[in-house]
Amino acid sequence: MVDQQYAAELVTNKGKIFTFDAIECLLNFTKEKELTSFAHLLVTDFENPATLIDARNGYYLISENLPSPMGANLTAFSNEQKVRVLQGQKGGAVYTWNELQNYFSSLENRSIIK
Repeated sequence: MVDQQYAAELVTNKGKIFTFDAIECLLNFTKEKELTSFAHLLVTDFENPATLIDARNGYYLISENLPSPMGANLTAFSNEQKVRVLQGQKGGAVYTWNELQNYFSSLENRSIIK
């Protein structure tokens, strides 16, 4: 992992684990493979890098002032209040998992990774 604060994992229904350097890599993987069924989607809580959280329950900040390893400026948090505080300091937009997927899906013919 380039930076543990941005790591993500996908665990298939058969138990195979895929690890990613950044959340945007996980998003790209699920989009490219058209994955809708899996055992776990996990992202690292930015404030607690040793803690993986269910990606579907996380809150995400996209801010140019908080760059992620692969360039999407995407950071995950387990707590909405904490992400809102950092948003106030760094700027940017906050998303839920579903909102994040919709946001990246709307970027037509563009890879999430720059």
